[in-house]
Amino acid sequence: MQGGLFIVTNFNKLDIAFHVEQVVGIHRVSWKDIIKPNATISTTEEGISTGIIKKNDKLIIILDFEKIVTDINPETGLKINEIDELGNRERNDIPILIAEDSVLLNKLIVDSLKKAGYTNLTRTENGEEAWNFICECKEHGDLETHVQCVITDIEMPLMDGHRLTKLIKDDEETKDIPVVIFSSLVNDEMRRKGEALGANAQLSKPEIGNLVREIDKLVLDR
Repeated sequence: MQGGLFIVTNFNKLDIAFHVEQVVGIHRVSWKDIIKPNATISTTEEGISTGIIKKNDKLIIILDFEKIVTDINPETGLKINEIDELGNRERNDIPILIAEDSVLLNKLIVDSLKKAGYTNLTRTENGEEAWNFICECKEHGDLETHVQCVITDIEMPLMDGHRLTKLIKDDEETKDIPVVIFSSLVNDEMRRKGEALGANAQLSKPEIGNLVREIDKLVLDR
């Protein structure tokens, strides 16, 4: 293969290269400028978009990279069968809040946690939705009833997981809620940032079995 350029990325502990003809522009965009795709673009776990950006009177669709790579190579995706290795588990209703913009990954995380016995799960699609839910619970005085653990991705529209973690840990009413960062971008640099923000655990997305073990430690053993 001759000509063009290679864009090298790191995803779920894998280095992946994309061959492109050319790069026509690079733009730095804040997560708060990225909006959720509407129903015409992404409605179910089959959707391939996690966000939309308006730039120079054009709409740019952000593809669900995790779903695309998982479709190409299922070995990079969540391995729900890892839950079977944990053996028989009792059901419990400890409330867990999930912030994940990929519709597919959101569903797989929920399915995995339910299989592991966690049944009281609230799904949100980005950090802003998760934080708004937490604030509503605070206003109603039932935070502990609805949120005793938070699982968050890093890169999400409107508010990323690092910002969500900071808001939770900087608030006197929520600082003791365990936060688990579960992302395909957990490398050394991201891990240091998560630690500085107060994240209680950080895991790469294929490690669904380890995610359950960390949640066990954080919510069952405390």
